Amino acid sequence: MIHPTKTTAAVDAPVPKETSSTFKRRFMFRLVAVFIGGMFLDGYILGIIGPVTGLMRSDLQLDALSLGLIAAGPLVGIFVGSPIAGWAADKFGRKPMFLVDMGLFLAASAAQFFVTSGDGAVIQLAIIRFFMGVAIGGEYSIGGPLLSEFSPPKLRGRLLGLTLIAWYVGFMMAFIIGTVLHDAGAPWRIVIGTSTILAAVLFVARIGLPESPSWLITKGRRDEALAIARKYVESPQMHDSITEEINLRMVQEAQAAKDRSTIKNPSFSMLFSKQYWRTTLFTAGFWFCAVTPYFAIATFADEVLNQFGFGGGWAGGVGLSALAAAGVVTTVLLIDRLGRRILTVPGQWLCAGILLVIGVWADAPAILVLALFLAFSFFNAGYTTMTQVYPAEVFPGHLRGVGMGFAAAFSRIGAALGTFALPWAIANIGMGPSMVVAAVVAFLGAILSQWLAPETKGRTLAEISADFKH
Repeated sequence: MIHPTKTTAAVDAPVPKETSSTFKRRFMFRLVAVFIGGMFLDGYILGIIGPVTGLMRSDLQLDALSLGLIAAGPLVGIFVGSPIAGWAADKFGRKPMFLVDMGLFLAASAAQFFVTSGDGAVIQLAIIRFFMGVAIGGEYSIGGPLLSEFSPPKLRGRLLGLTLIAWYVGFMMAFIIGTVLHDAGAPWRIVIGTSTILAAVLFVARIGLPESPSWLITKGRRDEALAIARKYVESPQMHDSITEEINLRMVQEAQAAKDRSTIKNPSFSMLFSKQYWRTTLFTAGFWFCAVTPYFAIATFADEVLNQFGFGGGWAGGVGLSALAAAGVVTTVLLIDRLGRRILTVPGQWLCAGILLVIGVWADAPAILVLALFLAFSFFNAGYTTMTQVYPAEVFPGHLRGVGMGFAAAFSRIGAALGTFALPWAIANIGMGPSMVVAAVVAFLGAILSQWLAPETKGRTLAEISADFKH
């Protein structure tokens, strides 16, 4: 029998240029580059505002409320954009939405050059950066599924994890470039508008990318899916995975016909159906519990460490950020060797214990507290890397975009709660009890992952989604 993903050409026949191994490797490099570039741009956009805050405050006569409104715009945009873009990617396709999303990035970035002075400047900036946040949310829920659906199973975790490294690098590069331009006397509009250059490059680079075979399968377009796989995918394991997805979809359609039902279009309600509520609970809950303590502690690193006798410079935000970046890199290097679960569950229990010790040991030596915070930053960033991996793997193809979008949006609630609640908690209940609350959140995440976190290393997306829904 001829395998459905094999060609029948003679062994010594010339390989067409469009299906050569070189062509396929170049395509995969391009796909990874444009998605990683999008995550780099995400971090850059969120980070570039910091170095020019002083210039904006003096030029536009901003008060604290106005600055907060401008800074909060992208966070609100991510919350809104992630689920909507995910739904659109599942309904209309990864290919068109991937380009539309970068088009929104490009338009919003360019609009920053034209912000006027005067009373309307705050509203203009808040609206512009809200739409930039919508685009950032779209990167999570469109790019993640697209990359996962083209990635060979043996490399999928590493490639998805790279995106978080790109985010950290983008954030740090924004600080460096913004500071250099600020010191050189560049106007703040020019500084924050520098993201337009990268957005334009990525927009052009995304033109002509193919549609995801997995998405085509969910729409019954199986011949197109196989044609794209033959043209762009080199890995035999990926060809087998696509064939497996086709077979699974045919079984689902046959069962639907037997039950006199239909395969429904993606919707948010399907995330909470009997089949998929565990998937939704795990991805959204895990992501929420991973980022809530970190955003709180990292955002107010100096204030937190000052309470324990440290603060500023290397011991503060720089030290925590450096250890976080090291944790992400370590996880990316190990994820496809050791697996997902072992790099997720133990780290969560460890971080919960670290926060509990800091919270209840009031008289702990300051150097020990610093070491515990640095250890927390390292291990927390390690399993937080999985927030870019698990949602892109465990949802079925017809819900992968909306599922990842919902999980990303729900995690922003945690990030906002952690960021805005910690200063109040420190002032009203004290540092120790605040750390205990953070420990409780981490413990909840550990319990959830202990229960539901699957091992997906080396498995096809069809295998993962078929098993995880039961």
